[in-house]
Amino acid sequence: MSTSTHKKAHRANSAATGIIYGVTGAALVLLAAIFIYVFYKAFHGFEWKLLSFTPEGIGNQFFNTVYMVFLALLFSVPLGVGAGIYMAEYAGVNKVTKTIRIAIETLSSLPSIVVGLFGYLVFILYVGASWNMISGALALAIINLPLLTTVTEDAFRALPDHYRSGSLALGATRWQTITRVLLPTAASRMITGVVLAAGRCFGEAAALLYTAGMSTDINWSNWDLTSPTCPLNPIRPSETLALKIWSSRTESLATNAASLADVSSAALLLLVLIFGFLARYLAHRLDRLKDV
Repeated sequence: MSTSTHKKAHRANSAATGIIYGVTGAALVLLAAIFIYVFYKAFHGFEWKLLSFTPEGIGNQFFNTVYMVFLALLFSVPLGVGAGIYMAEYAGVNKVTKTIRIAIETLSSLPSIVVGLFGYLVFILYVGASWNMISGALALAIINLPLLTTVTEDAFRALPDHYRSGSLALGATRWQTITRVLLPTAASRMITGVVLAAGRCFGEAAALLYTAGMSTDINWSNWDLTSPTCPLNPIRPSETLALKIWSSRTESLATNAASLADVSSAALLLLVLIFGFLARYLAHRLDRLKDV
């Protein structure tokens, strides 16, 4: 390579690196600005009663959000991981798999409001039920399925082929190879998909507006699962933090509605941040155990 060509390549590399650093820095600055603004607004009008588990606080909505995400992941993770494993390890290249991939891409691009209306039609009207947490969790599971399926498939396809051939050569069955070799190795990458899915669940409002409802009535001394006021009863209306923000900013007549919305926003951001760090820590631990 000539000197002039080397200099041009070096300048192009420096320019590309500068652009990447600039875009990354801008994204970090924007994220920091959002956090500073949200937490400033939350602390500006903060009162301790806003964190209570009463109609004046957001404690019940905080619990509903965590419980809703747990139920949604309980439905979507096994289905999404199973579908991704099937697409990566069992499905061939034919018209059926092409149709499945088109369906996955179409489902991933559906607006959440459409999924909410579908959930209202199927999980509420057809069943003859009222707004409840299970319907909201199922709607969120529908939203998460394409993401989890795609991430799982990509994680398995990225694994070297000698993982499969080596395991099969030692006498392991195909299922044993998937469950004992491939799945533990790809787990850290799959956790990224779970984090993204959970993050969308935490902030989702449109799909829950038609399925989970806009009210919550919890009695923390009542642990009868059949009671509509039991905290763990999934067949009850369940307003989440995202819905609380929306209702407080649009239709609430309470004098502290703005403060409730600000504190709910800060709690939601903090919840997503903590969940992301815990998931990353778990992925790091899995990588270290894999290398041992």
